[in-house]
Amino acid sequence: MREEHAAERYEQRFVELWTEHGPRVMAYALRHLDSDSAQDVVSETFLVAWRKLASVPDEPLPWLLVVARNTISNLRRSGHRQARVAVELERFRQVAEPAAAADVLATERATVLTQLATLTPKEREALLLIAWDGLTPEQAARVAGCSLPAFHVRLFRARRRLRASGEPDAPPHVDAAQRPLPSAGGTA
Repeated sequence: MREEHAAERYEQRFVELWTEHGPRVMAYALRHLDSDSAQDVVSETFLVAWRKLASVPDEPLPWLLVVARNTISNLRRSGHRQARVAVELERFRQVAEPAAAADVLATERATVLTQLATLTPKEREALLLIAWDGLTPEQAARVAGCSLPAFHVRLFRARRRLRASGEPDAPPHVDAAQRPLPSAGGTA
């Protein structure tokens, strides 16, 4: 009986928080985001409030707005990362037009392009200078504007990151970074 009463009070406090402060949290979120994203922020904010209801202070609005602000920041960071990867992927698709008789399957090509988009710009450049442009490490280091040892480190990191991302269809003895990449303009 006592636990039921405590659960009812818990729910009642949450309903009061929602009723009194939900519109204010929504107004705050709408000042920063579009309507759909603002609704997501409000939902996430009150989910946190539900989980931490015992920690919500007597003056809950500032606390709720801090949670909303943090949620908005996380949403923006996530969106920024996704946008960067999408831009890089689109850029690679534009420069990686397949040759007329390309022997790389479209699914493999998409996988390779997606994996390339996850590399840092320096790692991607190192890998592409070797695998795509056919340069020696010495030549590629000159093009990249770094020392040969620094270039080898970049190339090693790129290959390691590609191996870590894993290609489920690749046999274990095939190094993903050593596979032929789709050609740009028909040359390997």
